[in-house]
Amino acid sequence: MSVFASLVEHLADLLQPLFGASAAAAAIVLFTALVRLLVHPLSRAAARGQKARTELQPRIAELRRKHAKNPEKLQRAVLELHAEERVSPLSGCLPSLFQLPAFFLLYHVFSSSEIGGRTNELLSHQLLAAPLGGRWADALGDGGAVGGAGLVYVALFAVVAGVATFSYRLTKRTMAARPVLPTGDGEPVPGVGAITKVMPFMSFFTLVTVAVVPLAAALYVVTSTTWSAVERAVLYR
Repeated sequence: MSVFASLVEHLADLLQPLFGASAAAAAIVLFTALVRLLVHPLSRAAARGQKARTELQPRIAELRRKHAKNPEKLQRAVLELHAEERVSPLSGCLPSLFQLPAFFLLYHVFSSSEIGGRTNELLSHQLLAAPLGGRWADALGDGGAVGGAGLVYVALFAVVAGVATFSYRLTKRTMAARPVLPTGDGEPVPGVGAITKVMPFMSFFTLVTVAVVPLAAALYVVTSTTWSAVERAVLYR
């Protein structure tokens, strides 16, 4: 973890002439962009996998009709179909999974008062008036929503709400263009209706994350979700 903290500190030193006291915050944004750039090949693979799975929907619907009374055989047949077409049902999860270590490192670094037995100097860094180790609750207790730190969170919430709205519309459009076909007898696939209703709203849960994690981790989340929204718009068009 101390190696990671040193990396953030070095990036902040490099950005100091441009961003002054907010250099560490800028370093986190830059670090997030680098992580997303490294994960981008997986995102492209996930997009290709999603398109391939969509093309398989008619064949899967036929399998559902054929094995309607034998769920185990249906599951085996669907897995065999994916293997035959070299389509992984889990490919869409890989970009998120590979980002988790970076997020948790940021979370722990900016939640720890000491690193390697020494005072965590990163906690002294700020984004404007908001400490990178602070949370929204701290900002509310120190000046309220319109105080210096509170306004930083207001700006972050506004960005997240805008990105979430964009993602909501994109998800609705994508799901409408690539619906899950019903079973062979015309019945809807169990559970799909509920998922279809809930999924477009998932992006709004980012607001909760930003509110409860340290500001440094919140910056990672905001930057990453913004990147994801733009990336999805390009890859899934």
